Amino acid sequence: MKNITLTLLFICAVVAVLSAPASAQEKKSKLNHMAFSVYNLEKSTVFYRDVLQLDTVPEPFHDGKHTWLEIGPNSHLHLIEGAAEIVAHDMATHLCFSVPSVTDFIARLDRYGIPYNNWQGEKQQVTLRIDGVKQIYLQDPDGYWIEINDDY
Repeated sequence: MKNITLTLLFICAVVAVLSAPASAQEKKSKLNHMAFSVYNLEKSTVFYRDVLQLDTVPEPFHDGKHTWLEIGPNSHLHLIEGAAEIVAHDMATHLCFSVPSVTDFIARLDRYGIPYNNWQGEKQQVTLRIDGVKQIYLQDPDGYWIEINDDY
């Protein structure tokens, strides 16, 4: 009887340890936000809100120099006015959004007169990745590169 009791206690202890929540040190990092320094906050806000259709979320500063946009569950893009000038950015450094249809998104870009290109830089062309995902690349008003794909 003593061995059965000890075995049951051992099993209960193992189950308790295995089912206990992980400590804060063991949890993985997650994306909270990205921040872009922008030259013209209004122009950038219109682009991300109207062209990319991102929802704005309340920001705590209320100083007219910040716009926060939702880019995923509990993840935001912070636009912060203050860039002294618009600078060139490398296309390999980009933010990517997935859409249900690249073709429909291209029609939206055409309505707004926004140019796009494929990975090779060919204007108004779509990249077809080896895994079948369609991609295009465009720039926001500050020259930051954005990939749009249909890996939705």
